[in-house]
Amino acid sequence: MASIMQSLQGLVASSGIMSNELAIAMIILLFGLMIIGLAMGQELAFVLGGVGVLVGWLAWGDPGVTIAMTKVYDQMQSYSMVAIPMFVLMANFLTHSKVADGLFESIRYLFGPLKGGLGLAVIVVSTVFAATTGIVGASVVTMGMLSIPILLRSGYKPSLACGMVCAGGSLGILIPPSIMLVSMGSYAEVSVGKIFFAAIVPGLLLSLCYIIYVMVVCHIHPDWGPAMSEEELAAMPLKKRLTGSLVNLIPPLILIFGVLGSIFTGVATPTEAAGVGALFALILAIFYKQFSWKMLLDSVLDTAKTTAMVFIILFGAAAFTGVFMSLDGDQIIANWIMAMGIGKWGAFAIMMLIVFIMGMFIDWLGIVMIVFPIFLPIMDMFGFDRLWLVAVTAVMLQTCFMTPPFGFALFYIKGIVPESVKITDIYRGVIPFIGIVVLVTILCTVFPQLVTWLPNLVAG
Repeated sequence: MASIMQSLQGLVASSGIMSNELAIAMIILLFGLMIIGLAMGQELAFVLGGVGVLVGWLAWGDPGVTIAMTKVYDQMQSYSMVAIPMFVLMANFLTHSKVADGLFESIRYLFGPLKGGLGLAVIVVSTVFAATTGIVGASVVTMGMLSIPILLRSGYKPSLACGMVCAGGSLGILIPPSIMLVSMGSYAEVSVGKIFFAAIVPGLLLSLCYIIYVMVVCHIHPDWGPAMSEEELAAMPLKKRLTGSLVNLIPPLILIFGVLGSIFTGVATPTEAAGVGALFALILAIFYKQFSWKMLLDSVLDTAKTTAMVFIILFGAAAFTGVFMSLDGDQIIANWIMAMGIGKWGAFAIMMLIVFIMGMFIDWLGIVMIVFPIFLPIMDMFGFDRLWLVAVTAVMLQTCFMTPPFGFALFYIKGIVPESVKITDIYRGVIPFIGIVVLVTILCTVFPQLVTWLPNLVAG
């Protein structure tokens, strides 16, 4: 192996300026080694970083390693990345504060008389919770533990119950504030604040489509989502349901408007708003009498682990991207796609298809770090608005949490549900919601105003 590497490096060195054919060979090697590493089950961060450094060294020797490390250093200097630990800390405080518990209890009684009413409560509470967490794991696990036992006990079809929780919980990564949007905005060099506002309407539209689907399917199949019994409803009078819903909804709404409102008015940057959000989430935990020193320690430790995971993937991807761009990989692939004659929408369709397929095997961060360096320059050549493109990609990335076999939300739910609920039930449950995500992606493509209207309003 060592002799092969030395031969390759000698070939590059002897050729002086790297030929186009040799650059293509290095790009193939770059992606080939990445696929082999991922297929062997190695961690994404080390695969991307290791392959980037190795191919950089093969291509240029020590300067190739410097190229990779310089890209990592540039990523470390990104100020917007500071928002990630703050939003993660905010999510951990909110999870420990039990804000969602009281809200779900009130809203499930409010919608209880309707067929599929408990399902509507799951989607509505998941949407509100998504706007306060920004982390899918926290949203799915919290909503799953709150709602799955009640849904199954109420006679809901297991596949529908699991699908609703997976889909609703996954909204946490799309509806701002979201660490995914922060990472995508930073990499694409687009204002994080604008991306936040670009994702609001698609996120709410996705939530609305989930609600419509649950209502329609429970109307067609009443036994899939029965209404609450009169005896259960009698336990909480209508007045108490309304006041309880309002009282439990006010604190998270204050947090949402505090974070997004401060960005909207220009009072704070997204990074500063993240710090304010974390502080207010801590105050909420104290208000709900859930604060303890153990809770604080657990929240900080969980934040450190999540942040370290995100950052190490970002740094590994930065090394990979640096070498890829230095090989003129973006230009080579752009020329190849242009030569296919498929046009701008054909190139866009290929990008979305790749995002969807990769979502079956790796998480959103890996997809972004692999797809963006390849396709962003191509999309720029075709004249696509980067803000719109990033937001639409964010919508499609919802599928990566639900697509079998490796969607993270599927495994979060499997760890919560009783043994009687099989993994095949969960797979069947998410398929309609995956279709809804694809539908909303198409709607945002056909009607770009769904994405651009709110950011333009803020800019205006």
